[in-house]
Amino acid sequence: MGWDFETEPEFQEKLDWMDEFVREEIEPLDLAFRDSIMAYDRRNPIYKEITGPLKQEVKKRGLWACHLGPDLGGKGFGQLKLGLMNEILGRSGWAPNIFGCQAPDSGNAEILAHYGTEEQKKKYLQPLLDGELVSCYSMTEPQAGSDPKEFQCRAFKDGNEWVIEGEKWFSSHADIADFLITMVVTDTDVPIYQGASMFLIERGTPGVEFKRMTGLAGESIGEGHHAYIHYNQVRVPEENLLGGPGQAFAIAQKRLGGGRIHHAMRTVAQVRKALDMMCERVLSRRTQGEVLAKKQMVQEYVADSFIQLQQFRLLVLYAAWLIDKGDRDGARTYIAAVKVQAAEVMHDVVRRALQVHGSLGCSNEMPLASMWSSVPLMGVMDGPTEVHKVTVAKQVLKEYQPSEGMFPSMHLPPRIEAARERFARYFEHEVANS
Repeated sequence: MGWDFETEPEFQEKLDWMDEFVREEIEPLDLAFRDSIMAYDRRNPIYKEITGPLKQEVKKRGLWACHLGPDLGGKGFGQLKLGLMNEILGRSGWAPNIFGCQAPDSGNAEILAHYGTEEQKKKYLQPLLDGELVSCYSMTEPQAGSDPKEFQCRAFKDGNEWVIEGEKWFSSHADIADFLITMVVTDTDVPIYQGASMFLIERGTPGVEFKRMTGLAGESIGEGHHAYIHYNQVRVPEENLLGGPGQAFAIAQKRLGGGRIHHAMRTVAQVRKALDMMCERVLSRRTQGEVLAKKQMVQEYVADSFIQLQQFRLLVLYAAWLIDKGDRDGARTYIAAVKVQAAEVMHDVVRRALQVHGSLGCSNEMPLASMWSSVPLMGVMDGPTEVHKVTVAKQVLKEYQPSEGMFPSMHLPPRIEAARERFARYFEHEVANS
């Protein structure tokens, strides 16, 4: 039998070490430094002082940037192993940075590794892998969202330079990034899939104007680290083109596919954290003379949450397994499926956990309200849920054919007739004996 749901002992030892290391050394950082950007700001001297020794310990254990191949300083772990690792790393906002696999840098490093020139790799990729630089992926637009067919940001050639004009929205960490990777339309005479290109834009390039910084739910207006950018006649040299002209869509798909599965992996960790809080609370809190765990409706909360989490986790690991096997079409279906389910499972389990905590769950003294506020983001980042459902449906329907006649193929009358004809001699024998 090829099915095996166990982890080999050698890798399980690594996971056990990670679990303790993240719990004892990294998760306290989330509590001490509440500003989420602190975990990404390489220019902050406190960041280097705190993370330097931790990163060295991770590297000593051979667990640094494991999503990358050995030629880039990683271990080349497959997606299945990364999934098991991210179930641990996803508990902390700091952990991915300390293990060298933080978004958006991990995805940007991957496309630089695949599409960058040797000069680009030297200038941007290696420092990014070493944890010395911060990057930004600038794709979404105010009106178009993440739909490239509606993009208005354009670039045209002027001598040995490209000139970029247009707006980008929700470019995360652009305010602290050392360079941005932006996707723009470079040829309007062909379909967008052949007419968009990607450019590397260094920090401080003239014309990169920040209209404002946008925050997430709960943050005050003017706070946040997601930039609304006007590329105002931004000039970049020809050598800053990433890949070739018209290759942006292929590059984006390479990047986003990995990002989606990694988001789902880390969501497993968040959902498990919510379930843990729920179970502890229902065993501790009393109402109407008994603990909440005795209430059948609360038991339903626990059971439904456990089942959803396990279903989601196995679906994520199966998607990772398909990627490792090189099953491109199958992986595409399941990556879209886990992207859809991530938001749904997060919504359901966090809501139940918040409910059993009552007013405490709604307060800022528990992490549940903050987790709840991230649920809408799960449904829109890396493409909206609706788009991924369409992808799943289209992929699933490829396995089917329309019925040939007026009625469905499972229509009972003709099937019964055919079955009776097949076994006619038995019916004849039965009539003869009656």
